[in-house]
Amino acid sequence: MKEYFLSLIDEKATLKLGAMLAAASCHNAIVISLFGDLGAGKTTFSRGFIQALGYTGKVKSPTYTLVESYSLFSKTIHHFDLYRVSDPQELEWIGIRDYFNEQTICLIEWPDKGISVLPKADLELHFMYQEKKRDVQLVALSDQGVDSLKHFIDLLQNPKNDVTGILR
Repeated sequence: MKEYFLSLIDEKATLKLGAMLAAASCHNAIVISLFGDLGAGKTTFSRGFIQALGYTGKVKSPTYTLVESYSLFSKTIHHFDLYRVSDPQELEWIGIRDYFNEQTICLIEWPDKGISVLPKADLELHFMYQEKKRDVQLVALSDQGVDSLKHFIDLLQNPKNDVTGILR
């Protein structure tokens, strides 16, 4: 499966999506690109993802710092927000390539702002407003992405998991 669509009825469902995708994809290094308008749920998703992996502090948007890093167990999560980047070369100045390696999980908001210097994503999530809910398209772009998406769908379909607020 290369893509999957779902709807989120509220912020709790967006946090739950982040937590479930973290469970499905945290075993290997992965790059996840997050697309959507301002306020569509990208940072909320990231908060759910990061907290599900054990971070107990406040997960803040890296809008002004460009990146917030979280060291957890054997992995490091880098959460990027490239909204304020006007030229992809700015990312070279912060050593962007050093953030991507075999031990990192990278969540990238506004990846189109750095397309010429960022590595190819394994997964893309597209958040879209639909009245009071959000529709999300998950797209796998690599073998790692396909494996993560398959595992995520398995978690979503497991009756033991609480998927309240996530509509398939």
